[in-house]
Amino acid sequence: MAFYTPKPQTRKPMPATSHRVSLFTESVIRRMTRVANECGAINLSQGFPDFDPPQELRESLERVAREGPHQYAVTWGSPGFREALARKHERFTGLHLDPDRNIVVTCGSTEAMMAAMMTACNPGDRVIVFSPFYENYVADTILTGAEPLYVPLHPPDFTFDRDELRRAFERRPKALILCNPSNPTGKVFAREELLHLAALAEEFDAFVITDEVYEHIVYAPHEHVTFATLPGMFDRTISCGSLSKTYSITGWRLGHVIAPPRIIDGIRKVHDFLTVGAAAPLQETAIAGLNLPLTYYQGLRADYARKRDIFLGALDAAGLKYTRPQGAYYVMVDISGFETDDDDVRFSEWLAREIGVAAVPGSSFFHEPVRHLIRFHFAKREDTLREAGRRLQRLAEIRERIIRR
Repeated sequence: MAFYTPKPQTRKPMPATSHRVSLFTESVIRRMTRVANECGAINLSQGFPDFDPPQELRESLERVAREGPHQYAVTWGSPGFREALARKHERFTGLHLDPDRNIVVTCGSTEAMMAAMMTACNPGDRVIVFSPFYENYVADTILTGAEPLYVPLHPPDFTFDRDELRRAFERRPKALILCNPSNPTGKVFAREELLHLAALAEEFDAFVITDEVYEHIVYAPHEHVTFATLPGMFDRTISCGSLSKTYSITGWRLGHVIAPPRIIDGIRKVHDFLTVGAAAPLQETAIAGLNLPLTYYQGLRADYARKRDIFLGALDAAGLKYTRPQGAYYVMVDISGFETDDDDVRFSEWLAREIGVAAVPGSSFFHEPVRHLIRFHFAKREDTLREAGRRLQRLAEIRERIIRR
């Protein structure tokens, strides 16, 4: 009996993925969290707390779990949440916002930034990005189809050179991204610096897209200035924010965009097709946080100032050089002298596995070839920071052995 024998098939190549996904890597920050989890290191890489949100939020969450809402909110944010957000923003900035015309609620500031970029920029536009930068900004620019124009922030104070910045503006960017207070450097831009940025944005007709998620974590004598409050800037500013850092609820993913109505109309459309909407129960819950008294924010500053001092003291004891943060909860640390062969990635992985403390390689934040810095965060309980300090003490011993060779 003859059987049918099929002819061997030549496998056709599968279609290639998009070119854009080859232009950036996965998040180095989130990868270092996985490394920390694998080896049981204290995670000072990804910036989330190991302590609870305010009691008022936890009690509100319990109530909403019982009573709801549990279905979709209005796509651009529940009315009650937007109203509370507008009141809180006016209390701290003096800007009177229309909850229906000036605010879109997003799934964290990550989506807020992406929606802002997609609304402001066309493929082929240029966007100024200060370097060092939070790693999402370059990915956002690439996914939008825009071209990043890098302007260095110069240590030790991470200030911009006015001539370098003007040359970047002369290339006619559509927007500038401003993180203030800054992740990863902890820099708080002074009013004079912001006024200079504002003048250039006006002269060259550019948007300013701000990331101000650390607005309430600022250390005296520095003060945060909301960019949109500068003369003439509200009409060209797209302000992105989040509740994650202020209320220690990074897992809730509640962000927002504040802008003039002509921009908000576009943000709404982009947001609708990116995520539909943020979680309705969490929006209802978070109103309790937005209504907290001024004393909460004063206590937040004091708590983080104390955490900063504890951790910087630990770095001093370990013999590590760093740039003192003016805001946010990050510190850039110099690892020169540890025979790392300018490999901050290898050093960070060694630090997590052998010392038991996880950091982020500084090269993930720079356009320039910077390999001698790592970033820690100190949004942890004080006992966690002290334990991290004890582990980092080993670095002083290692450095001493290197010097004696």
